[in-house]
Amino acid sequence: MLPASILDSPTSESLTVPSRLSEEEFVVWATSDIRAEWVDGEVIVMSPALFRHGELNLWLAHLLDIYVRHHKLGKVVGQEFMVRLQWGRVSRRVPDLLFISQARLAQIQTNHLEGPPDLAVEIVSPESAARDWRVKFHEYEAAGVGEYWIIDPLNHILEASVRNAAGNFEKIPVAEDGILRSAVVSGFWIKPEWLWQEELPNPLVCLRELGVTAG
Repeated sequence: MLPASILDSPTSESLTVPSRLSEEEFVVWATSDIRAEWVDGEVIVMSPALFRHGELNLWLAHLLDIYVRHHKLGKVVGQEFMVRLQWGRVSRRVPDLLFISQARLAQIQTNHLEGPPDLAVEIVSPESAARDWRVKFHEYEAAGVGEYWIIDPLNHILEASVRNAAGNFEKIPVAEDGILRSAVVSGFWIKPEWLWQEELPNPLVCLRELGVTAG
């Protein structure tokens, strides 16, 4: 039987954030509006996203989702969907964006992905820098995530890493033409410079360059 404090639907005024919960308790508690992750009993609350963070996330989600749908490659899911990872420990993370290939769609559960996504994307905010660059990098690597993108809009950095045959992340270089090509989303690429424009480019124009829409 879960504690009444966990089962109650909290309001923004009465919500208390527990420091530790069992996985079962966290799954029930995390249905509230608060953004949180769970690592082996520890509850990690994330600050609300900044405007630029949300804008970038929505823009990239549109671009990747339409591309993946067009080529029937799998599913793209946004920042409210959990992934359950096992890497010696157990965690429930909420990447900003994730791609799940057709071959692994059966791992999608009602409220989470059981196992690592093929691609996980995290957009760095001031409070998440250490978590995204170090903690999640090593955790995603150990849990078997196929490819990991870290987008840092404050410092204009997009770093992408792919899992190699040894099970370690290795950096995907940006080509001389300024294009970064995904290793797991077949044919998908992006120009990092798109991400740093004050006014993000029209996704339809980008999709045309990707060969999805006609000129």
